Amino acid sequence: MRRTYGDVLLAGALAVAMTVELMSWGAAALPAALGSGLLATVPVALRRRNPLVSFVLVMFGIQLLAQVQPGFENDSMSFVLTFLVALYSLGRYATGTEAWLGVLGVAAVMLLFNLSEGGIGQTDLGDAAFLVGFVGAPWAAGLTLRLRRERETELQSEHERQRREQEQRARRAVAEERARIARELHDVVSHAISVTVLQARGARRTLTSDPDSAQQALDAIEQTNTTALGDMRRLLAVLRDTEPEGAHKESVDRAPQPSLDHLDTLVGHVRGSGVPVTVEVRGRRQPLPPGVDLSAYRIVQEALTNVLKHTARAEARVVLEYDDDALLVAVADDGPPRPMTGDEAGCGHGLIGIQERVAVVGGEVTTGPRPGGGFEVRARLPFSVEVS
Repeated sequence: MRRTYGDVLLAGALAVAMTVELMSWGAAALPAALGSGLLATVPVALRRRNPLVSFVLVMFGIQLLAQVQPGFENDSMSFVLTFLVALYSLGRYATGTEAWLGVLGVAAVMLLFNLSEGGIGQTDLGDAAFLVGFVGAPWAAGLTLRLRRERETELQSEHERQRREQEQRARRAVAEERARIARELHDVVSHAISVTVLQARGARRTLTSDPDSAQQALDAIEQTNTTALGDMRRLLAVLRDTEPEGAHKESVDRAPQPSLDHLDTLVGHVRGSGVPVTVEVRGRRQPLPPGVDLSAYRIVQEALTNVLKHTARAEARVVLEYDDDALLVAVADDGPPRPMTGDEAGCGHGLIGIQERVAVVGGEVTTGPRPGGGFEVRARLPFSVEVS
């Protein structure tokens, strides 16, 4: 709206300026001259909405004014400004078919300008250069600016498209990771329920004949169900998100879920891939809730996988610290980052998986470069989940 009003004001200013010049110039046929001047200036108001129509009307008005008042074009500043504005606006705002027709219009203006100066055969090199500069330069300036703005708009659109695609990839990665966590926790809870059923059967059989064994079975049932209740809450938290399309097509892995008891095997595979790994255990090692045990293993696995993918000439260190109410997991490396290839860039979701693992158990995680070089992942995994 502001640009439309601006064009109207520009057309009005040119019309007023040309009217004042015509009246002060002493035009012999003043009414015809004033009409031609309005025809040359008023269409400037259409230069953005209908650039080709505006150009044709302005040029027709200018030519008519030059015929009605010969010599006025040589003494009028408003005449020259209107001429230049029309050429610039044609290059700046005409697009598509109008732009190609505009090229023919500029060529026609050059031809008419040349004929008015004495004919094609009498034009020397200097006159031709002046003609090209005076007529072609304003149009070329507008065209250059339009192409530049279109390129900027195209780049901004491409950047926005890539940003949306990256966000979609990140959302898909989170959904896939949460779905995988949900399936693993489902297996953990199912196992705990199966154990509880077996313990309950044993307690029922020994309730009268061996009360002590029955009491031990009931204690084990209580402990197992308490742990399973925490894992069930974690599972319900994960199931807030819907599994991505196609997840139901994946085959269900019935193999036992890994835990920190399998950490030595994992570390051995990483060492075999060329990355030295040391493991340090602090505090008194104790049995962990299955969900926390599984999450801790997966966090170490993701972190070491990231070391293999993105770090060159690295040594990794895994620290497991047992507190009374939580397990602290730290994985750090000291290697410089390895340049990623085009296929690797933007495809790694290891940190997303770690963050989701920690969020599921209600813990905290920090990731980032180390002050002395390398990268570190630190996570705190509480043993219990608060009742909501």
